[in-house]
Amino acid sequence: MDSTTKAEPGLLAEGRGYLLFILVLVYTFNFIDRQIIGILAIPIKEELGLSDSQLGLMGGLAFALFYTGLGIPVAMAADRFNRTWIMTGALVIWSGMTAACGLANSFWQLFLARLGVGVGESGGVAPAYSVIADSFPPHQRARALSIYSFGIPIGSALGIVIGGVLASLIDWRVAFFVVGLAGVALAPIFRLTVREPERGRFDGVQQRAPARLGEILSTLAKKPSFWLISLAAACSSMMGYGLFFWLPSFFVRTFGLTLLEASLYFGAILLVGGVAGIWGGGWATDRFGSRNRKRYLTIPAVAFLGTVPCYLVAILTHNVLLCFTVLLVPTALGLAWLGPLISTIQHLVPPNMRSTASAVFLFIINLIGIGLGTWAIGAVSDALRATYGDDSLKYSILAGTGFYVVAAVLLFLAARWLSGDLEGEG
Repeated sequence: MDSTTKAEPGLLAEGRGYLLFILVLVYTFNFIDRQIIGILAIPIKEELGLSDSQLGLMGGLAFALFYTGLGIPVAMAADRFNRTWIMTGALVIWSGMTAACGLANSFWQLFLARLGVGVGESGGVAPAYSVIADSFPPHQRARALSIYSFGIPIGSALGIVIGGVLASLIDWRVAFFVVGLAGVALAPIFRLTVREPERGRFDGVQQRAPARLGEILSTLAKKPSFWLISLAAACSSMMGYGLFFWLPSFFVRTFGLTLLEASLYFGAILLVGGVAGIWGGGWATDRFGSRNRKRYLTIPAVAFLGTVPCYLVAILTHNVLLCFTVLLVPTALGLAWLGPLISTIQHLVPPNMRSTASAVFLFIINLIGIGLGTWAIGAVSDALRATYGDDSLKYSILAGTGFYVVAAVLLFLAARWLSGDLEGEG
């Protein structure tokens, strides 16, 4: 099916509510499989005898290499062919490779299995952004994309909790088997109940032939705001993905929590803080951004700046309940950018370029954020261990808050260019 084919019927009547529900469910499995390694790093490190740097490579670079590298060609296919088929295949691959992680008996076996997870997940997100943009009118997209992004905190929280519970009661390998096989079972349900929407139907433009990569990159090259937004999101993701991976270990090392206790604490932080922040960011920008589009960038910028003092208080306290309570705030603020920035990317290019432009955006933020963020915090922690012992991870996390400041500065700069870069407004 090419990009000019009309929308196909599904088994269910057209319904935006169901579409968002099933997309959130798939995205939840995406992040369960992506983030479960954070809580399982503790028993994996003990059984396989790994260092913090090796854990960082396994949790970040192993996933990011193929996730980012394959994202653009897969998205180009999504701009040409049926996006729901592509997402179904991606779900089967990443879920199957998650189950394969439970078979690993060495660092390199686990590293390669995580590469496979990245291969599958490369086809899961950019096509979904495009499907949502073609299913909701412009004034509702930030909220719709925010709801879709609920999969991040929900999936991350479930990954942490499920992993912690199964690893504590049974074995860390069983956790990989359970969540991986559940994702495989979801794939046929998704394919049979989700239709392929017509491209650009809410944008008042005629459908165009799929654009070539050179044409897309040429279009993006003329839009400084795209690159500044992408780098800002990458800087925030350095800290965001790094924290998702390392905070369970921080709770165990700093407060002496058990694996199960750490999973429940961190799972609650991600779920409550994450959902509140993502929804708040999407609601605020849809509410106030219609009068001034720059607010789609300045609201997340202010949120990034607000994370820094909160993390300083939370990480330096010796009271676990105070740490838990305060961490809810920067978790929310650090994820408020998702709806606004993703929505802005959809408006910077015409409909026939959205999947690929989103993939370029994801390539930048994930190669830097996932590929370097998790590893960098682990590497700095190893470097500080001789001086600070188990507290080395605490000071490594504190150093990482500077990335939020850089992200805020980049978004303020991008806001100066945004009006001239928006599609149809330049």
